Amino acid sequence: MSQKNILLVGETWVTSATHFKGFDQFGSVTFHSGAKAVIAALAGTEFTLTHMPAHEAVEAFPFTHQELNRYDAILLSDIGANSLLLHPDVWLQGKTVINRLNLLRDWTAGGGALAMFGGYLSFQGIDGKARWRRTAVEQALPVECLPYDDRIEVPEGFRAAIDPAQRQHPLFKGISGEWPLLLGANEVIAKSDSEVLARLPDELGGHPLLVTGRHGQGRTLVWTSDISPHWLPQSFIDWPGYKQLLVNMLGWLTAK
Repeated sequence: MSQKNILLVGETWVTSATHFKGFDQFGSVTFHSGAKAVIAALAGTEFTLTHMPAHEAVEAFPFTHQELNRYDAILLSDIGANSLLLHPDVWLQGKTVINRLNLLRDWTAGGGALAMFGGYLSFQGIDGKARWRRTAVEQALPVECLPYDDRIEVPEGFRAAIDPAQRQHPLFKGISGEWPLLLGANEVIAKSDSEVLARLPDELGGHPLLVTGRHGQGRTLVWTSDISPHWLPQSFIDWPGYKQLLVNMLGWLTAK
């Protein structure tokens, strides 16, 4: 079984906190990664995962087709468009650099595989700050982003709604029984030439949850909920279907 190289971009954040203790106060900074469950789930599979944290992607995300071609699929998760648009040469020095969103779109059209997973800085995101709407990456994805905060918060939880006619799709291979609850998703609009495989329940608007599509010669996919807490609870991670769903997504994306 030949290995396939996957690049996961994002899924990290840094928190700065101020602690008040009576008259005194002090600060602390902590680093968090939401990629641990994905890394663990894909260990020992045919997929070799490289994780590029959000703060590293600003400078380290590929600048050429040759660099992108090292990977069989690129996964964007909980990272805003600005992280790939505002390289330090642009932001701090006022210099020009290649537009990596255009590069990613064109690489996908040439036969690459691109996916976006949901989160507070995916699609349009919290307060609209993810800013993927009307970008080259949105052109490649099988969905359109809304022009405003697109979060659907469901603290009581919801289960994915899957059309019985879609149960035989390769993305559901080896997955049976009732799916665990999810706690939220990004609202998107499926493009007319896409295939919606799972949705939110009708009482929550029936919005797309799992969507596949094509861009040129490439394959594209979106999962509008999270791949880690908080929208994706630990009970979902512990479910055997979590690993199988990830493997199926990557298998479909990288199929030739």
